Amino acid sequence: MGRTILGAVVGLVLAVITIMLVEFAGQQIYPPPAGLDPRVAEDMAKLVGMLPTGALLFVVAAWVIGAFDGGFVAALIARKGHPRAAAIVPALMVMAGVAGMIVVMPAHPKWMGVAGLLLPIPAALAGAWLAGKAGYRGETR
Repeated sequence: MGRTILGAVVGLVLAVITIMLVEFAGQQIYPPPAGLDPRVAEDMAKLVGMLPTGALLFVVAAWVIGAFDGGFVAALIARKGHPRAAAIVPALMVMAGVAGMIVVMPAHPKWMGVAGLLLPIPAALAGAWLAGKAGYRGETR
């Protein structure tokens, strides 16, 4: 139980860091227009409405990659690719995504909301599956 919780916490921290890094890369390729502050809700709504599809795809890719590596690490720490530890990562990410969509939802395209709710779960479970393959050394519990 302790390794599952530790794995979930470390996996979630890694997922958040990965999301930030991928979104930062996307902002380098698709820089936001000058004069808009993404920390202000109204500016963020304007910004999302102005972004090209490629920039929005970077955000969705960040969620998927973050969920994958978070699920991988969570399952690896929990041993034998334990899917419970990996499932906690996208569950919390989806909750955070829902909160974010409520704040900025009018500006987000609907496909982005659907992708943000559906894709992190299989991505994290794929990471857990891979961790199970990578981390299994034949030991029994």
